[in-house]
Parts: sequence; C-alpha cells; structure tokens
Amino acid sequence: MKLVFVTNNKNKLSEVQKMLPKSIKLVSLKDINCFDDIEETAITLKENAQIKTDFIINKYQVNCFADDTGLEVESLNNAPGVFSARYAGLENDSEKNIQKLVTELHNKTNKKAQFRTVVSLFIDNKQYFFEGICKGTILTKKQGEKGFGYDPIFQPKGFTTSFAQMTSEEKNKISHRGIAIRKLVNFLTNYPT
Repeated sequence: MKLVFVTNNKNKLSEVQKMLPKSIKLVSLKDINCFDDIEETAITLKENAQIKTDFIINKYQVNCFADDTGLEVESLNNAPGVFSARYAGLENDSEKNIQKLVTELHNKTNKKAQFRTVVSLFIDNKQYFFEGICKGTILTKKQGEKGFGYDPIFQPKGFTTSFAQMTSEEKNKISHRGIAIRKLVNFLTNYPT
C-alpha cells in the first residue's frame, strides 16, 4: 500500500517511516511533486490535519495522511497548542519558540505539559482520525541534541531525560506521534485491500 504523508519535515518523515511495516510505502510530498505551501489556518489540531489531507485529495486524488501536533502547557492555558510551530513568529524557528516558552514559564511553578498529535487519514474516500498524547514537564534549559522542535525542553512523565536525549526508537515508543501513528498502523494493518 502506498500512502502520501503530508509533510515537508524530513525529521518527521524519517521518524514515521521507521514505525511503519514494510507493506506500507510512505511517499513524501516531494515524491508526488507537491511543492505547495498548505496553510494551516484552523484553530484546532484536528482541523489543521484535515486541511492538509483535504488539499492533497482535492489536488492529487491519492490516499494520504497528515498530522498536526501541539505542545500544551497547563499553566499557559494550553498554549502554545495549535500555534506551537509559530509560537515566536511566522518563521517557524524552533530556537526562538523554545526561548519564548522558557521565558514565559520562568516564574511559574507548574511546568506540566503534554504533547498532543492528531492524525487525519483519508483513504478510499473516507476520513479517519487518530490521537496520541504524551504527558510530561517543561525543563528550564535545553538537554540533548537529538529530535526537533521542543524536544530539548520536554521531559516525558516517568523519565529523567528529555526527548532530545533519547534515540528515535526510544522516543517513538512513548511519544504523542508514536501513539497516534501506532493507532494508524493498527488500523491500516487490519484494513481490507
């Protein structure tokens, strides 16, 4: 089975490909010659994921899935949430996003947070959604060199390391995206072909 993963993020593409069985061939936007900038204009993760799959279905008529992820910080009323990638500005700069978040949490004692991913799958003219949540806390300074985005300052519950200190295999076992993608994989494994 071939599926288009609606993302330009090479890290995310690689992370997800490692989780899929060999029977599912992941195809990138580049592979289908899609170089459009799909604007994520919704106010929920689910709607943003759906915007991306709707765009690909309407333009390319191929089975696809997309995800949207947000970091929800309890003491910031679940911000940055849907705006996580553009928290410090439209340029999607991870370093600036981390600096802004650490600054905003500087005087707060509650640093509880969760990563949440929603996957939208469009296959054979039907839409399905899968969600994954990973709870943890925000660290006061970066730890680790691996991963991407907020990984260096997110410590999952029950661990003493940040996501950025874990191998991709370790992270995928417990991460929000890993949970959502496993639900997707389980669905696809049992999907009639």
